[in-house]
Amino acid sequence: MSTLLERIPIFAGLQPEALRLLASRAQFSKAATGSPIVKEGEPGNRFFLIESGDVRVVKGFGTPGEVELARLGPLSSFGEMCILETLPRAATVVAVTDTRLWSLESVSFLRLYEEQPKQYGLLLLNIARDLSRRLRNLDERFSARQ
Repeated sequence: MSTLLERIPIFAGLQPEALRLLASRAQFSKAATGSPIVKEGEPGNRFFLIESGDVRVVKGFGTPGEVELARLGPLSSFGEMCILETLPRAATVVAVTDTRLWSLESVSFLRLYEEQPKQYGLLLLNIARDLSRRLRNLDERFSARQ
């Protein structure tokens, strides 16, 4: 699991000890094609890493106003917002193909903060960069539609 974490951008630059701490708390799961992994509006306390497969990130899933925000594939992640805040899920994530996932509860990141605060700070910086990149992509997509 540590080697998977090393390959995911938000974990870039973290020391092996920090990666081991997080890897030791990770849980494996699978999602079949078409199944929701998380649902918009539900409480969220898990962060997900995609080992293999593809997912769609959708607002208003299953409604006439459904909007696809992103498609994510292997070595992508979602659910970062649960690390930063304790609000309900902002979108539904649905498996496009059979998907293999690893997840971490938000308390795993609290443990990193308690034991290795500098590594936690680097992780938050990486998350902020990733969220900024995603926001820019959304801005470009939606401004191109008008």
